Amino acid sequence: MIEKDEALKILQMAIDISSADQTEAVLIGDTSALTRSSNSYIHQNVAESDAELLIRTVIGKKIGSASTNALSEKAIRGVVQKAIDIAKLQPDNPDFVSLPSAEVPPKVDNFVADTAECTPQQRAKVIADIIRKTDEAGLRAAGAFSTSAVVIGVANSLGVQSYDAITNASLNIVAMSDNSSGYVDFYSKDVNDIDAEKLASISIDKALRSKDPKEISPGKYTVILEADAVVDMVEFLAYLGLSALAVQESRSFMCGKFGEKIVGENITIWDDALDERVSGVPFDFEGVPKQKVIFIERGVAKGVVYDSYTAGREDGKRSTGHALPAPNIYGPMPTNMIMQAGDSTLEEMIKSTERGILVTRFHYTNAVDPMEAVITGMTRDGTFLIEEGKIKTGIKNLRFTQSILEAFSNVEMITKATKLFRGFFGYYCVPAIKVSEFNFTGVTQF
Repeated sequence: MIEKDEALKILQMAIDISSADQTEAVLIGDTSALTRSSNSYIHQNVAESDAELLIRTVIGKKIGSASTNALSEKAIRGVVQKAIDIAKLQPDNPDFVSLPSAEVPPKVDNFVADTAECTPQQRAKVIADIIRKTDEAGLRAAGAFSTSAVVIGVANSLGVQSYDAITNASLNIVAMSDNSSGYVDFYSKDVNDIDAEKLASISIDKALRSKDPKEISPGKYTVILEADAVVDMVEFLAYLGLSALAVQESRSFMCGKFGEKIVGENITIWDDALDERVSGVPFDFEGVPKQKVIFIERGVAKGVVYDSYTAGREDGKRSTGHALPAPNIYGPMPTNMIMQAGDSTLEEMIKSTERGILVTRFHYTNAVDPMEAVITGMTRDGTFLIEEGKIKTGIKNLRFTQSILEAFSNVEMITKATKLFRGFFGYYCVPAIKVSEFNFTGVTQF
């Protein structure tokens, strides 16, 4: 792992070398390891340590970017010059104002030494215990156990100098019979939080209870979506419309809706890097401290996230600290999203349902209509029919095509328990929900 002094030395070297009007250097170091199993045996153990230096140079209003994973002085000189050469070939960007000035980010502590130091033997023992428990149930086990330590450093020629380190530990398990499967996963910054025995029991129970699944017709159903399904919907909200760039390009479901009710009053969603329930670093990839941003409050559209570039395109706006590494096509993105919990339990949701479907998670989810936040995908690894307040049987998986906004307008119950996930753009903390009129459009053969 690259320590703070070494990281800042590398970043400052890049800044000092550059002859551009403004220069930004971002260092991302990742030391990760993975132990994977399939068909009830470990078949892969890998470890990787890498670092990437990303340079952005500004000459007038021309911007160039280049990157390298070689950190010698020669390599740093080369990548800085390459970014300068690229900038000189670019047209002026009239919307660009400036790289951000220095601000001091708040301190958080999302680094756990035990996670960073987790060994292959420790991971193998956890997976061996899962396989033993799954074998005893007459099932096959698959899954992966990964740990990582990540460092992020940002510096620019206007005085920004930020550094932080975080750890990640995740375990996922799929227990399988010939015609059923049960899935569970868990994420934490602390590897000691993982209770493999408990998680294995959940996946085994789902696989056993969903054996010999029945087929039901597609249509609109009351559904109970566990947190693993809800997180897909929240992540797609971020991707489809919670970036200022999406609004500025008129491709967001938030366009023209600020101050209006777009989902049910029981839905509040925000981004807050300082909330203890999420993880990550307290600054973005421009070194700007992350601000709390409320997207939806009691059903009403409130705001989106900004980086320095999108803020410069609007009067009176400042970066909210949500820049991704430059260059990127997404613009700023939420990185620490939280969906407000309710006051119910999963058991109460099931008991309250006369007829409905319990969904463990979604699979192969994709966007259909960004302006209406419509997505499509399939259920997977534990889909059940509920009748008279009880889980009756496993059912074959279903394809859905559903507006997230419409679903979030029909939420009847929300669990008080929430679950943390690590997604494509960052971290998400969400509850399970009960939704009426959820639209299933097709069936599968399994």
